[in-house]
Amino acid sequence: MKNFFKLLTLSVALAFALPAGTDAYVVKYKEDYYKLYHVHYAQAPDDCIENIWWLEQAVKADFANPLYAMAKIETHEQWEKYRFLFQMHVNLKLIEQHLRLGRVYDKQVAYFYDAPWKDEYLRNLEKAKTCYQAAYYYWREAKLWAEKASISQYNFLYITDLQNWEDERERIVTSELDYEKTLDREIARLDKVIAQYQEMDSKNY
Repeated sequence: MKNFFKLLTLSVALAFALPAGTDAYVVKYKEDYYKLYHVHYAQAPDDCIENIWWLEQAVKADFANPLYAMAKIETHEQWEKYRFLFQMHVNLKLIEQHLRLGRVYDKQVAYFYDAPWKDEYLRNLEKAKTCYQAAYYYWREAKLWAEKASISQYNFLYITDLQNWEDERERIVTSELDYEKTLDREIARLDKVIAQYQEMDSKNY
């Protein structure tokens, strides 16, 4: 009973110690969800999955008022281009996260001595392939938004606060950045590794 009252007293004390009028932060707009995306130096699968979820929510949510945009917005044209660049950039980040997640399960080379564990490797390789294949959708979306942000009326309009997004847009429209080629290459290599494992005999390696 004494422990119960001690616990009750502590709970009441903590309740009164909390600052009055504290409000919970509501995650509602695209910019809010994007700010929750983060990259660790050593990124575990759970980190990638969490980031993919935040970025997916950012794609689907509404934009905040231009006053709270991630760049200084003064005109309707700037606001429109900002929205196109935002969608493009988030889709590029989704590609990066799917590639990171896929590489967790990827096996670059099939060694003959892997034969006893071939089934496990094959399951992981299929997970990697699923991640890489999913990234094609985001690449198509990123290209679409980059094209919208590159129409003639924006030729001399730059969102200078987001120069890296502008650079991404330029690299896409000039084909310097082409994730389709990257994904094609990764999947072709992966298919060869899968075929090598499928041909292995775990009893005679």
